[in-house]
Amino acid sequence: MSERALLAAQGYLELGMAEEALAELSTIPDIGSRDPDVVELRLHILMQATQWREALATANELRDLNPKAVPAYIHGAFALHELGRTTEARDLLLQGPEELRKDPTFHYNIGCYEAVLGNRDAALQSLEQSFALDDTYRDFARKDPDLAVLREELAA
Repeated sequence: MSERALLAAQGYLELGMAEEALAELSTIPDIGSRDPDVVELRLHILMQATQWREALATANELRDLNPKAVPAYIHGAFALHELGRTTEARDLLLQGPEELRKDPTFHYNIGCYEAVLGNRDAALQSLEQSFALDDTYRDFARKDPDLAVLREELAA
């Protein structure tokens, strides 16, 4: 695997240059392109580029390579949600490894998905778990369009 290409791709990602980052990853030989670190980096790049179908396929690939890879579940679910498949997004997160439940993003995203699906109580419960793990998520929640139906409760 080309360490230079991996570092260059990471640099381009940090600069918001998704196309260049993907081009760098494409120079990694086939055997290295299935490395979980390379696949995870490709997933982050595709997420930044809002290429939801490709991101979902890459999240699935990462889960195949490492069934406990937390980003594969979080980002795969987010891609599903962005594709309008919110029930599947929630279900994917809930199927994930136990380590996910320690991540505030897991609870926050479940809260968003439940809110979009019209499950107010479940949404609020998940959001409260997220806030308990990391209170900065409370600020995100106040501005998140997925949580517009819960604005009054979140303001309290």
